[in-house]
Parts: sequence; C-alpha cells; structure tokens
Amino acid sequence: MNYQVDEKGFYGDFGGAFIPEMLYPNIEELRLNYLKITAEPSFKKEFMDLLVDYVGRPTPLYFAKRLSEKYKTKIYLKREDLCHTGAHKINNTIGQILIAKRLGKTRIIAETGAGQHGVATATVCALMGLECIIYMGEVDIKRQAPNVARMKMLGAEVRPATSGSKTLKDATNEAIRDWINNPENTYYIIGSVVGPHPYPDMVARFQAVISEEIKAQLEEKEGTEFPDYVIACVGGGSNAAGAFYHFLEDEKVQLIAVEAAGKGVDSGESAATSILGKIGIIHGSKTLLMQSSDGQITEPYSISAGLDYPGVGPLHSHLHQTNRAEFIAITDDEAMQSGWEVSQTEGIIPAIETAHVFSVLDKKQFKPTDIVVINLSGRGDKDLSTYIDYFNLH
Repeated sequence: MNYQVDEKGFYGDFGGAFIPEMLYPNIEELRLNYLKITAEPSFKKEFMDLLVDYVGRPTPLYFAKRLSEKYKTKIYLKREDLCHTGAHKINNTIGQILIAKRLGKTRIIAETGAGQHGVATATVCALMGLECIIYMGEVDIKRQAPNVARMKMLGAEVRPATSGSKTLKDATNEAIRDWINNPENTYYIIGSVVGPHPYPDMVARFQAVISEEIKAQLEEKEGTEFPDYVIACVGGGSNAAGAFYHFLEDEKVQLIAVEAAGKGVDSGESAATSILGKIGIIHGSKTLLMQSSDGQITEPYSISAGLDYPGVGPLHSHLHQTNRAEFIAITDDEAMQSGWEVSQTEGIIPAIETAHVFSVLDKKQFKPTDIVVINLSGRGDKDLSTYIDYFNLH
C-alpha cells in the first residue's frame, strides 16, 4: 500500500482540492511552490535552527516507569507538551510562516479550536512581525480563555465565529471566507492535516519531525528504530500524522488513532468520525465526515476543544479504510479519568485531547516486551478550568 499523497493530492480515495474559484490562484501558488521551497538549503537551515533554538527540539522520549509497571509493558511518552507554546502545533506554524514569507505574504490568518494552533500562529507572527488574525468559535473562546489571552498578548486579533455550533468547524468557515476576500496579501496557516491539497501533505511533512526523532531516540534507548505501537489522538490529526509519518510503510509498527466518543458513540454527542462518518467534502477535501442522511454536516461534540471536528484528515481516512491504523473512540469520562491518572502517576498534566490516548491502555492488551510510544501532544494548562469543574477541585 502507498500512504503518501499522489500528484492530484489524494490518499487513495481521499483528499483533493475542492475549492471555490476565487481561491484557486492561492492554492495553486502554494501547490506549485511548497516542495520547491521546503527543499531549499536556506529554508531547511532556518526551519531546523528555529526548531532547535526556539521550539526546544528534539523533545524528549521519556520512559514512563510507573505507567509501564501498572500496564506491564514498556511505555514511552513523546513529550510534545514540552515544545514552546505547549503543544506540537508550533512545528507546523514555523514551517508555514517561512513559506508565507518566501511567497511575499504580509497578513496571516488561522483557525483554532483548543487555541493551541492559534497561540502557535500568533507566536510565529510575533516572531516574524506579521499581522495576525485568528478565527475561533464563540464556544471555544469561553472554554479556552487562557489561550485567548495568550493570543492577544502576542499581538493577534481574535475574531469570534458566531454561526453553527460556534466551534472549530465554524471558525474554519470564517477563515476561508476571509481568504476569499483577501487573496492577494493573505496566507492561511491551516493547523491540521485537513483542507485542500497541498495542506494535508505539507502539515504532515512539518510534523514528521516527531516520528523522525522517535526513531533516533528509540534506537538509542532500545536498540531498534521501530516501536510495536504508536498511539496518538486524532481530531483533524496533525500530531498523529507526525507521529505515524516515518512508520507508515512499516507494517510491523501498529498505529492506533484515538478519537473522541464524547458522551458515547451513539449518544448524538460525539466526534468519532471513523465510526459515524461517511465520505463527503469539508473545507476543500474529500474525507470521512459526520453528516445527516441528506448530507448536512452534523455537529460534533467532545469535552476537548481540539477533537470536536466533524471530519478527519484525508490521510487518516485512508489509514482507516485500508486498516493500516486502528481507530479507537474514547468517551469524555474515560479521557478525564486518564488525565487524572497520568497526572498522579507520572507528574504530567496532559491536555484533554492527549488524555484520550491514555485510555487505550485500559482497552488493549500489550505484551511485556512491547514498546508502546504515546504521543503526548499537548500540556494541560489550557484545560485546567475543565479539569477543575469536572473533578470539583475548587
């Protein structure tokens, strides 16, 4: 099987660029240039220098001793929560801001759900001195207040999306509208492996630094580059794409993608796209999408603002369809309990998105010799108010 994107922007049946005519020049400019730009030695050097000196890479691959003892297997945590800004999102925003500058763009827009991508975008705009506008659902603005404050401190304008469910999907709609109205000077930094080609491929390539480091670090710690399992959460799926990237062609590495079941897959309040989704088009890409029988997008729900997206990136749809990755849906309650457990077992408070991943340890049987790598994609500071309310920590 081939897991790389083809020249038309498809992973198997999924992907492509289904875009309004107004956006065609922007997308085409990006498609024709992104591989050329990222292959330039000057780009590579600037990108790597910033990842090392600004982001703090490589991030540690940490052996979680107490969790390993509890689950009787070898558990390693890839500490993306230790990146500058607190999540993996910065890997991609640095790559894209360098492309935007080389394309001569002066105004940056982005969408954000949990706010981590918004913060990462605002951060690189401050670093490069570019105007920054972040679209965020009104509901998410309320539940992710610390991140909204961070974006404003970094000089970004945060614009609320007030339509639909007032969450990530609606913020993305607003950002696309903005881009259609300002095609000349504006660059849209998409935060996940979603959207029209070349975004899913470009974002996956920037995040691939995660699996590149995992291979080198495992070789050093275990004498092999290949874990038995790599587990990551999937909303749109950029952290998972990055953690899976260099293992995609190696079938002996089992990939597990963890989705948000919300209040239960059949509760009507869920974001388990792989189970509930049918093929459709969202935000310029053909992918698995939660929709009603007449093709209307159904509102996703998750306690974590970063996982309540009604679709999933086309690469992940392909991995699901070909059974290359196993998809597991975890409820709000399971995720919150796992977040609590990891905090008290390893002294690491994970983002609620990441907390979903740890629940898999209760669902799967691992062998004592298995090497299980969990991508700890974000830290829990932004979610403290949700944790406080849920566990009544007042």
